[in-house]
Amino acid sequence: MPIDRRDFVGRVAAGALVAGLPLPVDASIRVFDRARAPSAEEWDLSWVNRLTGRYRAIFDVPEIDSGYGVWRASIWGKQYQEVLGAKPNELSAVLVLRHTGIQLAMQQAYWDSYAIGKEKKVLHPVTQQGTDRNPALLASSRNEVPAMFDDVALDRFIARGGIVLACNLALQDVVEAIQKKENATESDARKRAIAFLVPGVILQPSGVFAALHAQDAGCKYIRAS
Repeated sequence: MPIDRRDFVGRVAAGALVAGLPLPVDASIRVFDRARAPSAEEWDLSWVNRLTGRYRAIFDVPEIDSGYGVWRASIWGKQYQEVLGAKPNELSAVLVLRHTGIQLAMQQAYWDSYAIGKEKKVLHPVTQQGTDRNPALLASSRNEVPAMFDDVALDRFIARGGIVLACNLALQDVVEAIQKKENATESDARKRAIAFLVPGVILQPSGVFAALHAQDAGCKYIRAS
């Protein structure tokens, strides 16, 4: 059953989800040699060592979906604390941004430069009106959302210790957008794309790899968008 977006927002607000938040699969199949990538030795897999505690979850976000998938990666911890009495140090969350959801991993400067909101027909998570803002990075300090939603933003999730993984294959969409507008080489466009990633986001070989590896480390899987 499709989710009622306004009902979802209302429940989030009513639950005062931001109090006591804890520390906290893939793009369309491509011809693999198009995704210029580091060698196996260069992929950062150290995030697995940050998974601790009894409760571990991987939130799979393949769609933009007004940024709700990112929000859910914060909401669950508050609920586990309230309902199960879990302590923050017993909770670990992994957020995987893949397929179209890769756009949520990009800083606002990228969204502004390449008109992502218009191109992807992105809706604001609260007003459900079209927006040119990355819905995963909204803040009350810029009058974009009420203050109660600040702590579910992607940058806040990362600052609390949340693990955010991005799909290298899906990043190729970003690379191609930069190439097309800037007439850049693929190598230069890839460097720009990586520079546009939100600080703290960790690039992985693919979203599928990231989601499965998180499960190898004991995370329960849920599709979040």
